[in-house]
Parts: sequence; C-alpha cells; structure tokens
Amino acid sequence: MPSSMFDKKISIKKKLKLLSRMAILKDDGTVEVDIPTNTEAASLDLSSNDYCNEAFSGEPMESSDFQHRPPMQIVMLIVGTRGDVQPFIAIGKRLQIYGHRVRLATHANFKDFVVTAGLEFYPLGGDPKLLAGYMVKNKGFLPGTPSEIPIQRKEIREIIFSLLPACKDPDTDTGAPFNADAIIANPAAYGHVHVAEALKVPIHIIFTMPWTPTCEFPHPFSRVKQPAGYRLSYQIVDSFVWLGIRDIINDLRKRKLKLRPVTYLSSAHAYSNDIPHAYIWSPYLVPKPKDWGPKIDVVGFCFLDLASNYKPPEPLLKWLESGEKPIYIGFGSLPIPEPDKLTRIIVEALEITGQRGIINKGWGGLGNLKEPKESVYVIDNIPHDWLFLQCKAVVHHGGAGTTAASLKAACPTTIVPFFGDQFFWGNMVHARGLGAPPVPVEQLQLHQLVDAIKFMMDPKVKERAGELAKAIESEDGVDGAVKAFLKHLPQPRSPEKPQPAPPSTFMQPFLLPVKRCFGIAS
Repeated sequence: MPSSMFDKKISIKKKLKLLSRMAILKDDGTVEVDIPTNTEAASLDLSSNDYCNEAFSGEPMESSDFQHRPPMQIVMLIVGTRGDVQPFIAIGKRLQIYGHRVRLATHANFKDFVVTAGLEFYPLGGDPKLLAGYMVKNKGFLPGTPSEIPIQRKEIREIIFSLLPACKDPDTDTGAPFNADAIIANPAAYGHVHVAEALKVPIHIIFTMPWTPTCEFPHPFSRVKQPAGYRLSYQIVDSFVWLGIRDIINDLRKRKLKLRPVTYLSSAHAYSNDIPHAYIWSPYLVPKPKDWGPKIDVVGFCFLDLASNYKPPEPLLKWLESGEKPIYIGFGSLPIPEPDKLTRIIVEALEITGQRGIINKGWGGLGNLKEPKESVYVIDNIPHDWLFLQCKAVVHHGGAGTTAASLKAACPTTIVPFFGDQFFWGNMVHARGLGAPPVPVEQLQLHQLVDAIKFMMDPKVKERAGELAKAIESEDGVDGAVKAFLKHLPQPRSPEKPQPAPPSTFMQPFLLPVKRCFGIAS
C-alpha cells in the first residue's frame, strides 16, 4: 500500500483514502500513525540503506574556510509567531558581522522588531495571530482539503505567493534593489524550495524542531507508539501537508515561477539529504540522532539578547524584592479558549502551594483578577531572558524559544501544550527530569497544576536544571547556525570553467529518500 502513494496513475482522492488507513489527523493537531505492535522497521523497508543502523559523523566546522566567503545578499523566509522570528534576528545580525547583507522576510506584525534590530525587512503574507487562533481553535497545524479549512488555506496561499517577491523585489521603504544569492528558511514557509529552484540559488533550512526523518523519535506532529514507525511518521506528516497545499504550490510553480507542476505525492525535498538543515536546539537536551547525515547540524539554542537594554518597571522590581522568587505562568501569543477559568486555576494552585506567581497576559487575556492579590503580579510583554532569571520555575505553552529561555535560566519547566511541536518539547523536558509531565491546556485541572508546581520545587529537579543551564551557557547556537549555513554553501564556481545548466530533473534527487522509506525501488 505505501508504494501506491507515489503512483501517478492513482487519483488524489484515492491517495487520501490510502493515507487515512495508515494515519489519522487528531483533534490536537497531531497525526496518529497506526503501526501493528509486532511490526519491525525492516518490514517497512525503512532500513533499505540501513538508515536506522547507520551513524554519520560530520566534518568539524573549523575545517572549512567559510568565514572568507564573498559578501552575499541573503534572504531569510520565516513564518510563525514572534518566538519563531526571534532566533533568526540573532542569526541575521551575526551574518551581518561576517559582511553579508541580510533581509528578514516575515509578517508585517514584526516589522518594528526586525528593523529595530538593524536588519532589512520585507513583508510576507499571512497574519500570525489569525493562524495561531485557527490552530488553537481547531487543534491543527496541518492543512486539509480545500473545503475544510478555507481560512487557513487563504493565509497559507498569501504566504506562499509572497516568497518570490521577498527574494528579488526592491526594499519596500528605500527602493534599494535586492536579489537573493542564498535563502535561509523555516519549513513553515511552504514553497521555499520551489523558489530556490526557480532562482537557482542555494537554500538552507533552519528550524526549532526536528523535520528530518530519524529512527530515534517520531515527528513532533505525530503520535507513534511503536519505534518501528518513528521514521515513517515523518513521511506520513509530510504527505498530509502536501495533500493540503499541492494545488497552491503547483499554482505558484506554473504562474509565478514558470516551472512544471509537481504531479506526484511528495514534498520530500523538505528533508532531502541534498538540502542542508540546521536545528537550533541544544544537543544537551536532544542529541543529534545517529542516523542524520553530515548535512544535518544540531547547533544549540539561538538567543537574542533583549535583557541588556531592558529597564523593568519600578513596581515590578519592588514586588520582586518583597518576597521569594515567583513562578512564571504564561502562554505567549496563543489565544486561550477560557482565560478566566484558567486564571482561577493558576491563582488557586499558587495559593495551595504557597507560591508567588507572575502571570503573563499574552494574546489570550490571561490574568483578569476580580481583585488584586499581593502574591500575584500580572504583566504584559517582558523579555524572557531577563524575567526568567527572577523566577524559581516556569510554566508555559512549550514554544521552542520559551523552552530555550527557561532552560537557559536554570528554571524547572512544566509545559502545558496547545498544539503541534509543543507536545514534543513537553516530553523532552520531562524525559530529562526538568519538569512535570505535559498536560494539554484543555485538560489542565487544578490538581495537575498543583502537582506540577510541587514537582518543580524538588531540589533534585532544580539541580538538574542548573546542570543543563551550565551546558547551554557553553554553547553559541547563533554562531553554530551561521557556520553551518556558510559551511554547506556550494563552492564558488571557477570563471575559467563555467558549470553547465542544472538538469531539468530537479526534484528526482529529493524524491529518492522517501521512495526508499516506503520500499520503492529507484
């Protein structure tokens, strides 16, 4: 049956039925992959190239002369919330130090954030607040069929069709010309690799969560009980995404990029061995899987220093000085379905455990107290790299950036996930003994939050958090990401020996790894 997913003669409707037999899109935005309990990886042909037993070792970054690259114009195509954008500001600023011109293309909401940091800005389509609200309400990141989610598809279409102008249009404010020599993108910028194909420029994927198939853990958007299905889960999730956006991508290819449409079920280029990836989390939290090849790097968390220039309000400083360190509880830029109910749970849990607390309002309207409480302080937006140092523990939604900040601050961390990869980070943090088991936000009850706070107050948990924080302090994820990007760029062409034009079979190398994964002969 898996081989049928790549048969061009089979209709999309039938492929959807085949896919539904292998996996189910759950209400929480994850994909449940059904693998029989007695299934082994070999029976799935996942090890046709001994994938799950092969260990790779990349060459040291110091061995290349990437620092001496001629100045380039680099565009960063980043889709997501503020937490998704923030690491790329740090990466862009470091690329500028290496002498490159950097344009960060993201949502208009973040223009001031980008420009204030000293980077060029270009607006992408799509409203991150609208998308976040959709994902929380419908518990889904993955696009479905056109009739199911017109709002999300409209947003995704706007994003996809804004990618090409972001790579080659003049600056919207100054009119300065721009032509990208290279692209950095996160996977949520659907269409990035198609634009790179049309412009014939290299692309590097940088992301906060695993998007490359591995036998060590499943795709963050999947639920797989059997290890035999871990690697398969990446192809299943990728298939769900592709089936939801295939028409938009092919419309882009035909109308804007002047490329032939992609007619088979695969966006395998998103994780191909031929496209370098850098993952910006600490290898001390999640080590690089042994079956990831030399073009895959795990470089460390990428932090943007916002604390240095931050001046906290005097009332907050006085409140912090008036008692023990508080517990931070906040859910960032995610809408909260029942903010008043959740606020009551938080306040009661703090009272039961005898803790002081800081509640972040965020976009969800949290912290509307009927009457002020001395033990609770409600805030708006405060840099996490300053705030978490003032806290003894943190409870948050599990965004990659917030997770990184809480761990860097040596705070025991409990994650209350809303959707998608937040479950993955909740599980990873708990597996390291740094926080209580994750509880989905809609299932969170008073006794669970009380238990989580008690768990985080254990001295052994605090000790483990301190040890990880010391390890993270020794890393420079920003420099690691920049070096990984520069290291994997194609070598400059010799003017004496011009290279032939790239072959028309651009997509074939990208399709091969997924065909192997499903047991299809090349």
